[in-house]
Amino acid sequence: MHMTRPGTLAGIFAICAIIAWLVVRATFTSMPLLPITAVPALAALALGEAVIGRNVRSRLTGRKAAKPVAPIAVARLVALAKASSAAGAALGGLAGGYLIFVLRELDKSIPARDARVAGATLAAALALIAAALYLERCCRAPKPPDDSDDDDDSRRSRDSWQWHA
Repeated sequence: MHMTRPGTLAGIFAICAIIAWLVVRATFTSMPLLPITAVPALAALALGEAVIGRNVRSRLTGRKAAKPVAPIAVARLVALAKASSAAGAALGGLAGGYLIFVLRELDKSIPARDARVAGATLAAALALIAAALYLERCCRAPKPPDDSDDDDDSRRSRDSWQWHA
């Protein structure tokens, strides 16, 4: 499995932004207000994934005195991170396309409110992408210690080191 490429996420973001802009341009007058409910949901997911990433990283590197993480759990967290980054890119693109359309009508109250909501949604989606990429990076297996040194200090550190993933 390969790390998520930023270019892939940028492509998802751009395609969704173009689609959103085209749809909003055609249907803006009949659309309801943009709901703000996505902002706290995306922010909570971003916070949760960042905390989980920090926890997993410390457990995989042996810095935290806790049970090792099961390899299947790490694989599931990587799948969650990959899905979250793609979903964040798609939702961020949709919010970005909406925001681009309403920016030209900020003198009116409803488009100005929708611009604030779309901007907050875009920020939360970008935070989710960052947290998901961080979680994915934290799930990488640590490099094994260098076996070329045979002095006592390196032998002691090798004996205490365990492979967790």
